[in-house]
Amino acid sequence: MKVGSETRALGFIMCTALLIGNTIGMGIFMLPAALAPYGLNAVPAWLITSIGCIFVAWVFAGLARAFPEDDGPYAYASRAFGNGVAFLTMWCYWVSTWMTNATLAVGIVGYLSIFFPVLATDSWLAAVTALGLVWLFVMVNARGVRTAGGVQLLSTVLKLLPQLAIVLLGIWLLLLAPHGRAAVHVPPTPLSLGALVSACALALYSMLGVESAAMPAGRVRDPGRTIPRATFVGTLVVALIYMSISLVPLLLIPQAQLAVSNAPFADLFSRYVGAGYGKLLAAFVIISGLGALNGWTLILGELTVSCARHGGFPPALGKLNKYGAPTRAFVLTGLFASIMLVLNYNGSTASAFTFFSIVVTAANLPMYIVCALAVLVLWQRGRIARPGPREWRWITAALLATVYCVFVFVGVGGKPLLYALGLGGLGVPVYWWYAVQRRSALAESL
Repeated sequence: MKVGSETRALGFIMCTALLIGNTIGMGIFMLPAALAPYGLNAVPAWLITSIGCIFVAWVFAGLARAFPEDDGPYAYASRAFGNGVAFLTMWCYWVSTWMTNATLAVGIVGYLSIFFPVLATDSWLAAVTALGLVWLFVMVNARGVRTAGGVQLLSTVLKLLPQLAIVLLGIWLLLLAPHGRAAVHVPPTPLSLGALVSACALALYSMLGVESAAMPAGRVRDPGRTIPRATFVGTLVVALIYMSISLVPLLLIPQAQLAVSNAPFADLFSRYVGAGYGKLLAAFVIISGLGALNGWTLILGELTVSCARHGGFPPALGKLNKYGAPTRAFVLTGLFASIMLVLNYNGSTASAFTFFSIVVTAANLPMYIVCALAVLVLWQRGRIARPGPREWRWITAALLATVYCVFVFVGVGGKPLLYALGLGGLGVPVYWWYAVQRRSALAESL
């Protein structure tokens, strides 16, 4: 493929915006309610999750620096473990991502119902609206990576505004207001290892996306420098934002009320600022969801192309249109997201959100573990050149990232883990069938 200005259109700012935009989606606006039953266990959980994700980000940044010509995690996993392991790993990630897109569309429609109440009562209209959002961003991304990157940059800037408002409200009430301490509600749930591990698994869901800058590596200018910088900066920004804004509702809303809240931050503003500010916050939540849907659509297209180039999917899915965008890949993933949306469109609950967020987390973990192990395997094989201080820090980070991912797997629980394993299992016949087709085609050519 010719590498032109359109195919190498992502620079540092757009890559950082892609990571932040994909990571800060709809989940953080619901997660305080999901974490509420664990009380103050959420505080060390966020610390562990933030540190663990920095190690995971270090893995992807180092791989991008060491192998700048590779097109992302599929290539990294292939180098270390071969095409079979790489495909199954990325298959889990691929399926979990279009599941996430369907969930994002439903969540956005839920917040749109605040402005258009008919969406809360007419399920067919709500489903059609959600489908329209999925296909809107298929069309946006089909116009090329530069267009998608511009949309992502704008939505990322806008979605950071409510985060700043939440932090400022927390600083005022907790530190500056004359009677602010009277509003503090310390959760009574005691600290425990079991609760901590479970809270870590939930917290990781909102941090999924630290790999986003590395996923479209084939579209990044100077990937050896751009991807590591964007990965570190984006991950640190997201970690600081999440740790700050998660503490605010945890301390300012009674634990029992927070645990059943459908919109924790809107409730927070209504409680301390005024009910009218709930709609304003909802508008920014919608912007946040739209930015995440745009970013994950871009990632899905690039991931599908990468699988096609490495032999896991038919080569036709890797073809680009005149804008340098993989139209067929976008259409395929849009269809799967639409099927998932239509088959599962119903009223969502906090418990359903918690369960599916853990399933998606479990499906993402194989890619994190495999890429971390790939660093260690390639180092052992001597494929990492000139081991110096930077490389040793990277190798240490890969080891710690592996330990962290295994720790989170323990907190996932049996049922979500079985769902994730089932997703991986569905990829086995797909890869086997296509491998047979390729061998047959090769035999005929000889």
